[in-house]
Amino acid sequence: MNLPDKNIIQWIHALTHSTYSFALYRLPWTDECIFILQTNGKAKKLDDISGLNGKRGFVIAPFRLSNNCPLVVIQPDVLVIGWEEIQKVTFPLEGSTVSSTATCHLMDSQSTGNLEEYQETFQQFIHPLKDGTFQKLVLSRTESQTLDEHFSPLKAFVNACNSYPRMMIYLCHTPATGTWIGSTPEILLSGHEKEWHTVALAGTMPMQGITIPDTWSEKNKEEQAMVADYIRNIIKKYGGKMEEKGPYTARAGQLVHLKTDFHFQLKETRALGALLKELHPTPAVCGLPKAEAYTFIHRHEKHERKYYSGFIGWLDPDGQTDLYVNLRCMEIHPGKAVLYAGGGILPSSETASEWDETNEKMKTMKNII
Repeated sequence: MNLPDKNIIQWIHALTHSTYSFALYRLPWTDECIFILQTNGKAKKLDDISGLNGKRGFVIAPFRLSNNCPLVVIQPDVLVIGWEEIQKVTFPLEGSTVSSTATCHLMDSQSTGNLEEYQETFQQFIHPLKDGTFQKLVLSRTESQTLDEHFSPLKAFVNACNSYPRMMIYLCHTPATGTWIGSTPEILLSGHEKEWHTVALAGTMPMQGITIPDTWSEKNKEEQAMVADYIRNIIKKYGGKMEEKGPYTARAGQLVHLKTDFHFQLKETRALGALLKELHPTPAVCGLPKAEAYTFIHRHEKHERKYYSGFIGWLDPDGQTDLYVNLRCMEIHPGKAVLYAGGGILPSSETASEWDETNEKMKTMKNII
């Protein structure tokens, strides 16, 4: 994907400091980006995922809903594809500044980018795993990265598109959420009419140069099986005629994961919010038992995940839906980015290897800055 002309670059940069809500995204193995802009009113905030029933728009949902991190739906007052069409919809942004809510939201992030703090939290996670309280927990962390004064969100987006053809790439801004950029390999829910698709994605190894490794440890295989079992049971509840493929090794940038595809049918697409509420968060980003793991993570992680490990993408009950788990992402602050990454912890997990895994995952964003 080529960079657009400087007018679009400057306009998108201005939008990320404005009171407008927009999203720019590119689906895997496609060449053109899709641009959505809400020009009338504020993006809709929801306090429950089931509120997405019957809704259409671009969705950015947090790991945990709160007053500071609402689920937001951008209405598509403008929906165009490709740089030429985006150029046609640009308009002056003088006098449009970022709201006080967004400024406050952007500045409250905490960094947990040091090994000692991670080791301390890891010990809090591993003990209830070893005593059998949990089958799996997901521990995440953040790390701050200084941004050059000439940093361009749009250039980073294009870099990601060119570097990661297998992933869904997005740049999203709303006054309620701030500005986020991500490159995610994990479908949460996609499809249209009766034909739908979701995946179980867990287990991580780095690429070996240009070679895709495919010898998986028991820890990785066990982690992936837990996620697959959870998703399989939800599909049986909501869908029918399920077909399953996997697990198999799937590449995502310079990492590989164990992946299982689930294709199934839905009789009723007006209740996608109810299905999404059960799917999110999957054990791939939370743990098992789900409700207890969800509460444990909130109490013991040293930071708010915000929109990391939430979900993001296009929702349309009467058309095509493409929603992804928000992985490999960063939150853009004045002069810095906060990167997020995590990994599944089992009783057999070791601190050093889990720390290394988060470092590898953060390289996805570091490489495009």
